[in-house]
Amino acid sequence: MQHRIIVLGAGYSGAIAAGRLAKRLRREDVAITLVNAEPDFVERVRLHQLAAGQDLRPRPLAEMFAGTGVALKFARVTAVDADRRTVSVVDGDGAGQQLSYDTLVYALGSAWNDQGVPGAAEHAHQIASRPGALRLRERLARLAGGESVVVVGGGLTGIEAATEIAEARPDLDVALAARGGLGDWLSPKGRRHLQVVFGRLGITAYENVDVTGVEDGQVATADGTFIPAAVTVWTTGFAVHPIARATTLEVTGTGRIVVDATMRSVSHPDVYAIGDAAMAMGPGDKPLRMSCASGTPMAWQAADAIAARLTGGKLPNVPLRYFNQCISLGRKEGLVQYVTADDRAVRAALTGRFAALYKELVCKGAAWGVANPLLGMPARRRPVVVREPAGVDPAVEAPA
Repeated sequence: MQHRIIVLGAGYSGAIAAGRLAKRLRREDVAITLVNAEPDFVERVRLHQLAAGQDLRPRPLAEMFAGTGVALKFARVTAVDADRRTVSVVDGDGAGQQLSYDTLVYALGSAWNDQGVPGAAEHAHQIASRPGALRLRERLARLAGGESVVVVGGGLTGIEAATEIAEARPDLDVALAARGGLGDWLSPKGRRHLQVVFGRLGITAYENVDVTGVEDGQVATADGTFIPAAVTVWTTGFAVHPIARATTLEVTGTGRIVVDATMRSVSHPDVYAIGDAAMAMGPGDKPLRMSCASGTPMAWQAADAIAARLTGGKLPNVPLRYFNQCISLGRKEGLVQYVTADDRAVRAALTGRFAALYKELVCKGAAWGVANPLLGMPARRRPVVVREPAGVDPAVEAPA
């Protein structure tokens, strides 16, 4: 009987995990099913480009996983019963179904987070999803020259969105509202370059501003002032899918699944969580941030751990760490901030066109890795030899 592995979500983490499992395990021993609501893989790290009017290359999942042995199920996940080991889904025709698993990889990711700010959900645009980016794209196309766009949020997403829009539409009045200083987590060199690019693109930076409300045509701040905004773009962070919180899985206060170093749920050993949906610890016992930079190595770790436990192999012991933060500043400029293992900026930074090229290569490499799941590393398909009961880790607890 085949060991049933279900992967929920075909973003970077889920798609990479499914492909890596297909390379690690024999097809006759496992049945790998990848569940996703949409038939295409979305390059989430490029959604600011889509919003600014650029077209992204279509990446149908059926083409990407052809010949891999991974079965695709296009359906929306509605519930997970971690005790009964079932997943409830609804397909595009509204038909419901229950899927049973032996091992579950939860990679449903995250969506935008309005932080409960009044008016944000009604009046602001988001670029955390392809539909959101397309809606913003349509709205920006209708703006006349001289109208204002305010990006709320001074993190990586906000900076990339503001610079992309300003470069694509130099006729617009683009501003960014940040709760702290502009790029205040960067090195001095990184901050200087960011300020230079903002000045060159004509972007106004409102620093140390707390946005307390979004209205039609403006945003309100804590000090009682208003910033004109024909369009407001909200980039203040992400919220995970609420499904995990409704299960018996151990989750954090924000609904992220608590996992160990192998991405295995600390409460349900047959469940693994990766990407934004998981609370995993990195160097310095600091939580890994929600990002592709975290999700990709988490997917590798989980897939290798699952394969090791099923085949009686050695568990992976690769520390999850950071090397740099890659920031696109439009199509011609970029910033690569080198960081410590726990994601703190160091003095070194790469700027300018070389940094833009570096970021582009990183994005292309990530997409290539997802689109070619059986290429890259050598395939080492091993037979499943362990039928582990719940709660037992044979790779750790089996007698020597």
